[in-house]
Amino acid sequence: MGSANGLTSAQGTQPLFSFGLISDVQHADIPNGRSFLGVPRFYRHSLLVLQRAVQNWNNQKRPQFVINLGDIVDGYCPKDKSMSIVKKVVDEFGKFNGPVYHMIGNHCLYNLPRDKLLPILNISNLDGHAYYDFLPSPQYRFVVLDGYDISAIGWPQDHPHTLKALKFLEEKNPNLDKNSPVGLVGLDRRFLMFNGAVGKEQLEWLDAVLQDAAKLKQKVIVCCHLPLDPGASSQEALLWNYDEVMNVIHRYNCAKVCLAGHDHKGGHSIDSHGIHHRTLEAALECPPGTDAFGYIDVYDNMLSLIGTDRIESTDMEFHS
Repeated sequence: MGSANGLTSAQGTQPLFSFGLISDVQHADIPNGRSFLGVPRFYRHSLLVLQRAVQNWNNQKRPQFVINLGDIVDGYCPKDKSMSIVKKVVDEFGKFNGPVYHMIGNHCLYNLPRDKLLPILNISNLDGHAYYDFLPSPQYRFVVLDGYDISAIGWPQDHPHTLKALKFLEEKNPNLDKNSPVGLVGLDRRFLMFNGAVGKEQLEWLDAVLQDAAKLKQKVIVCCHLPLDPGASSQEALLWNYDEVMNVIHRYNCAKVCLAGHDHKGGHSIDSHGIHHRTLEAALECPPGTDAFGYIDVYDNMLSLIGTDRIESTDMEFHS
């Protein structure tokens, strides 16, 4: 669905607030390459996409904050350069005139362990978890999930979350290479090492946050690097326990939109409860001279994503 441009929406009202959006920058100072599916990747150019995004957001003076949906550095980044590249990309985000909210992706964790990564991303959590919420306005609450809570990457090798993830993959994926979906059918193709799950403690936290938001009559926007709906993503990119997470979200009527990255081609769906799922197109896969970023105008009854170049503009009207 097309989106309204300019200061007012099609309904003629000003947005409550706006925020910038980008995903999967995956910068590295290496020559261009391709994904395992053969899709071209532009590791150096992606930083220019981010720079243009920040300049655009600042020039507009419209977005009050920015959300980065994860993967700011690529897994092919030489490991002796990981820290400097992560800091370089974070510094570019830091040129935005306002707060930037980060979340972790698999490529971030290929480069740095959680204890080194989270402080740089300004995610403060004493026990290494990367989930949190924030309120940019009295009407809206943003919930940022940690999709690699249970994961074979990022935690120490002897950490209970690592061991749980490895046991889970052993049961679900018979391949020697746990990043290979060969032989896995349908939604089982998500059981790959580059994905992860939301743990029990985080699910309980999510339930409490949603319960609180419902009591306060706040609308909730859920953000997670990994997509939470098969209609907005390839099967191989989904959160391992997306169904459990959505069961919690569906208990309440406050969540309206779920935003994700990870699946670079992007996607949009509306689930059985009328919640919009929008997976963002990747900055990494922009050929030189093209862009993939946008901003969202937030209204009482809808979100309107205004995309640049490869980001498809999308109106997300609330169904209840």
